[in-house]
Amino acid sequence: MAMTRRVVMVAAVLCAVATMAMAQEASNVRATYHYYRPAENNWDLGAPAVSAYCATWDADKPLEWRQKYGWTAFCGPVGPTGQDACGKCLSVTNTATGDQITARIVDQCANGGLDLDWDTVFSKIDTDGQGYQNGHLIVDYQFVDCGDN
Repeated sequence: MAMTRRVVMVAAVLCAVATMAMAQEASNVRATYHYYRPAENNWDLGAPAVSAYCATWDADKPLEWRQKYGWTAFCGPVGPTGQDACGKCLSVTNTATGDQITARIVDQCANGGLDLDWDTVFSKIDTDGQGYQNGHLIVDYQFVDCGDN
């Protein structure tokens, strides 16, 4: 009986850990904007145009990979950090309007949230203009599959 209880407890703990690992999302996160200007910079992550942190690993990705989603810097409260975040995708939702977009992590930041590219992400979900007026949006984000197979 004690052995069965121990096995059940271990299984419950493993399930909880797996659920937390998969639940890579956060709510009510501050998202500022940044002018990466990817189209003007030929979608080049490297120096001197953008100098994104993830350029070390992702600058040589095909153009269609770099253009597939708008760009963001990531320093959110939940999810991978540093190189482990590079190239991953987030579904970002403006909590005020419900507008949603998928963004690719190309950089890191230090604001505790997201730093969304103005052209390709921030302006697309700031449909009421309040984010621009306030200098930031409040968003929910969730890590999603980029579909890059």
